[in-house]
Amino acid sequence: MIKENKHKEKFATFHRRKLWQDKVIKRIFQGSAILAALMIFFIYFFVISRGIQPFLPSYGDDQQNLLSFITGTRWRPDINPPEYGVGFIVINTLLTSLGAAVISFPISVLTALFIAKIAPPKVRFVLTTIVELLAAIPSIVYGVYAAGTITGLVGGFAGFFGISTYGGNSVMAVILLLAIMIFPTITSLAVVSIRAVDRNLELGSIALGASTMETNFKVVLTSAKSGIFAGLALGLGRAFGEATAVSMVAGNRMIGPTWNLFDITRTLTTTILTGMHETSPGLDYDMRFSVGIVLLLVILVTNLSIQYIKRKVGGITNE
Repeated sequence: MIKENKHKEKFATFHRRKLWQDKVIKRIFQGSAILAALMIFFIYFFVISRGIQPFLPSYGDDQQNLLSFITGTRWRPDINPPEYGVGFIVINTLLTSLGAAVISFPISVLTALFIAKIAPPKVRFVLTTIVELLAAIPSIVYGVYAAGTITGLVGGFAGFFGISTYGGNSVMAVILLLAIMIFPTITSLAVVSIRAVDRNLELGSIALGASTMETNFKVVLTSAKSGIFAGLALGLGRAFGEATAVSMVAGNRMIGPTWNLFDITRTLTTTILTGMHETSPGLDYDMRFSVGIVLLLVILVTNLSIQYIKRKVGGITNE
């Protein structure tokens, strides 16, 4: 009886210690989540509080018109009075980023499907390593590669059809550069999502008479769509937020929008970056934070649109 009581007491002590450890770990996770949320909040607060100032009456003689800023087709801080119109830049940014997604997304998904379900182990290892290496390459290296190679290819292609370019700097060069840069992000998440699909779903599809290829496309990809579209959202986030590499091939156009794929362009991030080291505190400096607000809104709307499309794809409305 005494041994049994000691055993129960020992078990109760062990159980209490485990519960205490679980609570501590839970609080650590909660604290990490709150810290991450606060960081995002402070970033948004700082950008918005600084970027909204030029449109307030308290800004003085340099106060800007919000409607003209949003719908403007000229970005000319070098004239007097300066003109800050971001409307055409938003269009240019959407054109280049979505154009890159149109090229990269299907290639990424098919590559991920091949890696996860079709490729032999050795080939899978090689391709996975290549994708990981592409994801690890710094942006400036991509920019140097684009300035030295992609612009030459674009310029040569345009010249073949008698179209002149600005040394290859163009919308097309930006699209190709961003397509390469977002490829590893989308592919990596797609691979993880495809591998996470329940094997029983595949076996059930094959048992019902579907071929392996039909199962991969109609069952596996549909079941993995949440992770695939999450990769697309992150890829577009990188495309929208890339500045250094894009600024090396965009061309810094000051009026727009630009519909010619072989003409120079300007994006929201290159607008923030270009001339930043030459800008002293004042109107031009604060307007870059205003562009940052627009960029945050564009990313938010794009992510919400991707979530809407994800719910419609495959005929499944609930995850």
